[in-house]
Amino acid sequence: MSVIVLLADGARVDTLSTAIESGAFPALARLRDDGGLHELTSAFPSVTGPAYTPFLMGRFPGSVGLPGLRWFDRSRAACSFPDYTRSYVGYQMRALDGDLDPDASTIFELVPESVAALSVITRGLPRRRQLASLTARSAFRAARTHFRGDVRGWLRVDRDVSDGVIQSVRDAQSPFVFAALTGVDKSSHAYGHESESVLEALRIVDDTIAALRDDLERRDAWADTRLWVTSDHGHSRVRHHEDLARVIASTGGGHRVIAHPWVYRLNADVAVMVSGNAMAHVYVDLEHRARPFWRGMSEWGRELAEQLLRRDSVDLILIPNDASRCDVWSRTRGRATVMNDGARFSYCAIDGDPLGVGRELHRVCATEAHDATRHTDYPDSVVQIARLAGSERAGDVILSAAREWDFRARYEPIPHVSSHGALHRDHMMVPLLLDRPPARAPRRTADVMPSVLAALGCAIPGGLDGESFV
Repeated sequence: MSVIVLLADGARVDTLSTAIESGAFPALARLRDDGGLHELTSAFPSVTGPAYTPFLMGRFPGSVGLPGLRWFDRSRAACSFPDYTRSYVGYQMRALDGDLDPDASTIFELVPESVAALSVITRGLPRRRQLASLTARSAFRAARTHFRGDVRGWLRVDRDVSDGVIQSVRDAQSPFVFAALTGVDKSSHAYGHESESVLEALRIVDDTIAALRDDLERRDAWADTRLWVTSDHGHSRVRHHEDLARVIASTGGGHRVIAHPWVYRLNADVAVMVSGNAMAHVYVDLEHRARPFWRGMSEWGRELAEQLLRRDSVDLILIPNDASRCDVWSRTRGRATVMNDGARFSYCAIDGDPLGVGRELHRVCATEAHDATRHTDYPDSVVQIARLAGSERAGDVILSAAREWDFRARYEPIPHVSSHGALHRDHMMVPLLLDRPPARAPRRTADVMPSVLAALGCAIPGGLDGESFV
């Protein structure tokens, strides 16, 4: 038995469904007819890198040490002087494996003969089993493609990854194959999720599936193979770019702000770490080596949070009170508290219903919390907020952007007309195509990893955030 997971990075459910209905993507359509097109919730932040942990670890990103694409290290234990920041855009991507919780296994450690292509998580995966792994030449090519904002270049990378995966499956039957194809995401950022460039990226996915299936069927290996196609986050149109770092620097408090790419600043008192670019961690009182939480926060830090709530760019503000309680603020829908007691979750009004759940939740399990929020504009929000706010590396003020807004106005090689990272539905709902009907309806992207293990007959470790649908 083998399982192949193709990640069409950034693909929306409706984009994929519409493409299939057009009749121009026969391999994708055949998968849908065989096993169905399912909707899953991703993780918060809904951004490449952190949102890979559910697929490859069965855990939400904050729980395993990845609170975002960028973060500030209060403890000074993981990141180095002088800035103590992390960004997985660029050379610090190589630090990602080391930032992961060492007690949380990757699927590559549990299935040692795995193969992967363009996975940002590679712990347990030998270099010889990393397709399209970074060499000096490929690193230069990737950097040039990224910093030139070369969408066509990313599509060429996808074709190379596709060729490598097809050849690898043909040459050797690895039990688990994971491949990320990034063209949909890059095209969506540049041209929007309904663009012709996105369809071209999906054609590469379709061609990959067709070639894999044809080869496996000719070798009578299809019956012993599972082939799944999914995504790590959605996308939505952006019309306004809020320069969050500049906004905070100009609030009147004389704040000295560090934000990527300019993170070297003497006597900084605020760190702004944007992901996606529709979410951000804001860290205050940077001299503290431990999280101050709301009660321990300086008066100016609390005032800054209230000022940010008044910005049109901000939809939700999350204020961790301690490792198990987080207040949720909305400018128009009031405030509530999310609480986490082990495997139980609560959502209690302070003066409103910011997540639009319609009722309070009291010590419900993760499945009940998911069901209660699935059809709201913030699917799985209660669990996602609890897990991210409980991360030691999370910000003191966590922002989720309003629709048509993001938090980064400068330094993007591809000027964004579409973005992701926030808690709202367009970013959190992702597709899952299966080659066979599941034993139960999949819920979360975190369900994929235990399902792979179950399909392979491997033991599923305890403490995962997902459950097998096989």
